[in-house]
Amino acid sequence: MISYAPLFKTMKEKHITSYRLEKLGFSRATYYSIQKGNSVSTNTINQLCKLLKCNVTDVMEYIEDEEE
Repeated sequence: MISYAPLFKTMKEKHITSYRLEKLGFSRATYYSIQKGNSVSTNTINQLCKLLKCNVTDVMEYIEDEEE
């Protein structure tokens, strides 16, 4: 499973709000989709890395699913 928790941590550390991301050209709808944990394209991840000046690992991480 992909988690976007690192994104929200990175945004907090860099003092960047969702409003600021929108002003930089990032779609608010895409931001809300990420908040809900929906999948996004690699282009979206690329855009976030560019806007936040960070690495992919600062935006997302892989968490192994628990087997039942």
